[in-house]
Amino acid sequence: MNAALVAVLLSLVSACAYAAAAVAQERLASRATGAGALRTLTSGAWWWAVALNASAALLHVVALKYGPLTVVQPLGALTLVAAVPLGARLAGRRVSAIEWRGTGLTLLGLGALLLTASGPAPENVLSVPEALTVSGATAALIGALSWPGTRPGLRHATASGIASGVASALTQTVTVAVTDRSGPLLSVQVIGVAVLVAAFAAGGLLLSQTAYRGGLGAPLAVVTLANPVAAAVIGLSLLGERLRGGAGGVLLALTGAALAAWGVLQLSRATPEPAGPPPEPVPEGPAPAGPGLMPRQPGPGHLTPL
Repeated sequence: MNAALVAVLLSLVSACAYAAAAVAQERLASRATGAGALRTLTSGAWWWAVALNASAALLHVVALKYGPLTVVQPLGALTLVAAVPLGARLAGRRVSAIEWRGTGLTLLGLGALLLTASGPAPENVLSVPEALTVSGATAALIGALSWPGTRPGLRHATASGIASGVASALTQTVTVAVTDRSGPLLSVQVIGVAVLVAAFAAGGLLLSQTAYRGGLGAPLAVVTLANPVAAAVIGLSLLGERLRGGAGGVLLALTGAALAAWGVLQLSRATPEPAGPPPEPVPEGPAPAGPGLMPRQPGPGHLTPL
């Protein structure tokens, strides 16, 4: 079978697994509003979501082995396409027009961003000092985004996407170090970066769980957008990557960012449509008289009491 076709099929299955995990997290969050983190971790549904996320990540890594990043990475945006109708289906309602519109705009914007920022797998990876610097700056940014305030759902979703994007960049560093036979297989530096990967991956999962308490569409769109943006920032600033297409590529990236932001705004304003027509109101008024009973009318000469 063609290697590119294998990569596409693996990416599609990965996107569906990510979508199912997001829907499972959203439903768990909606049922456990106000529950503590420890109680969430003891839930079987939570660990099913973790298993789905892990399976999706593994499929994504295998897909990158068979296909270029320019093919595999954009297909990850299909998670949003699958998750919104799947979540609506399980909730027993229709997908609203504004949800379809927001999803479409977000996907168009993501496609433009990934088209200009993605390319072949870079040869450079983060050094240990760079990995530590990126991790410290990311932890500080996540802490600021997670601070109590208004619109916690979108802020936690942004933090989750950033954590996942940084975890991907650090994973690449660990993978190259492990497969490089010129040095020790498991050095102290490699183990340290691997611990950071696990911390950011787990943190991203917990942050997304918090974000989904306010719904699925807008938080998932923000996670899907923040993830490649965070990875692109690291690639452009530290790994020597460049936007493709020169000035035209920069313009396309800015247009894509505007479209994606508009789509997220549409999803944040979406009001889910009910599954069916609302019940008819029961008319208010005096109960009808029983069979053979008519209201007594005052006859001639009858004095109505005051």
